[in-house]
Amino acid sequence: MCGIAGIVSKDSVNQELYEALTVLQHRGQDAAGIVTCEGDRMHLRKDNGLVRDVFQTRHMIKLTGRMGIGHVRYPTAGCASSAEAQPLYVNSPYGITLAHNGNLTNAEALKHELFVEDQRHINTDSDSEVLLNVFAHELQGLNKLRINADDVFQAVKAVHRRCRGAYAAVAMITGFGILGFRDPYGIRPLIFGERKTAAGTDYMIASESVALDVLGFKLIRDVQAGEAVFIEKNGTLHTRRCAERGFHSPCIFEYVYLARPDSIIDNISVYKARLRMGDKLGDKILRERPHHDIDVVIPVPDTSRTAALQLANKIGVKYREGFIKNRYIGRTFIMPGQQMRKKSVRQKLNAIDLEFKDKTVLLVDDSIVRGTTSMQIIQMARDAGAKKVYFASAAPPVRFPNVYGIDMPAVNELIAHGRTEQEVQTELGADWLIYQDLGDLIRAVQKGNPSIKRFDTSCFDNDYVTGDIEQPYLDSLGSCRSDLATAEREEETSIIELYNAV
Repeated sequence: MCGIAGIVSKDSVNQELYEALTVLQHRGQDAAGIVTCEGDRMHLRKDNGLVRDVFQTRHMIKLTGRMGIGHVRYPTAGCASSAEAQPLYVNSPYGITLAHNGNLTNAEALKHELFVEDQRHINTDSDSEVLLNVFAHELQGLNKLRINADDVFQAVKAVHRRCRGAYAAVAMITGFGILGFRDPYGIRPLIFGERKTAAGTDYMIASESVALDVLGFKLIRDVQAGEAVFIEKNGTLHTRRCAERGFHSPCIFEYVYLARPDSIIDNISVYKARLRMGDKLGDKILRERPHHDIDVVIPVPDTSRTAALQLANKIGVKYREGFIKNRYIGRTFIMPGQQMRKKSVRQKLNAIDLEFKDKTVLLVDDSIVRGTTSMQIIQMARDAGAKKVYFASAAPPVRFPNVYGIDMPAVNELIAHGRTEQEVQTELGADWLIYQDLGDLIRAVQKGNPSIKRFDTSCFDNDYVTGDIEQPYLDSLGSCRSDLATAEREEETSIIELYNAV
């Protein structure tokens, strides 16, 4: 999961790209980058860290120009190093930069093709660099000094023919314009909007509508599955379907956890979808335990608040804030490294003992992935004096790897994989565990846009919408993640040994 944005304006875009990335920071806290274009010269700044840390005044001054793209990143399903900040750049042709959200499932085969057939060198392990070079090669193959929108769309068509997996991308062709495109299944989100000014019309492309809202852009619509949007530097907008649409299957986990509640994705309000998740989960609790002994419903901040409040109303139990969050600690799910996730939970949350003492508490979270956070939160509730601790997940059990750009690729990291719900309950240390049913989750989201007939739910049901995922690929991802986890543990051990030695 990453956040991307692109703007073509009648005025400087550096500050607005910065603000867009700030509101998309929830999609990635590992690295950030902005590239702008002034005339035929591009200006790039990127580094590891949060947006506020990567960009200082001295950097912003140099990011001149009236069009540009930006990116916030966290490591996804591959073996990519956290040093591979985006946007990425390739010199030929024209000077192209690209920022990508998603994961290519045939990246290794493409890397081989690019070297053997296209004579292009890939310098990192990032599938985003592969995507960039595929697009650049197809555009270069047109052998034109000056290009137009038709040429850009022709190159995107070739990208769709060659690339598989999930990809929402923005690219800047130096001196020409900004491009946004989405994979044929529309797995990862991408939207675009406009802003009327006295000087003309500005356009913006972004991962979520909230980025448009804060900058005063009006949402036009989502980029459709298999569609591309090209905005020339003079502000002329072009759109075209560049691939036969697969079965439109947006990622349902966007609505569960990834997106901000104030965003609208594929014409579905994330906030209202989460309200309906709370309703469905409340209905299930009343079916299974109509005479429950729950005294209070407490959310696990922040993503679960909407569902938890609606659930409490449904079952007729008071809702209370039982955990205070340190807002200077990032989202633990998207932190690079399991050791950092474990360390961050206690730093991130502090229990209000009065809300727990001598009560049967129902904790509500948006999902349970690795279970590390859930275990610690349940123990925190017990330490605060809870008589019983029940735990509810607004999502079904996460049992399978995600290969489309979410950091849950290794099955041995998933607490529900190979376990029954009762076994997960025991592992977490809860007195009762209740999961959302998959059918109820789908209905909760789909009600916002009934025209969407299918969602990517692969992490729940092992049904990969692109139809090209086989066990050897999953095994390679799992092995890669295991290697990274081992390296993280060894690095932490080395730091501790060094500290002790000093």
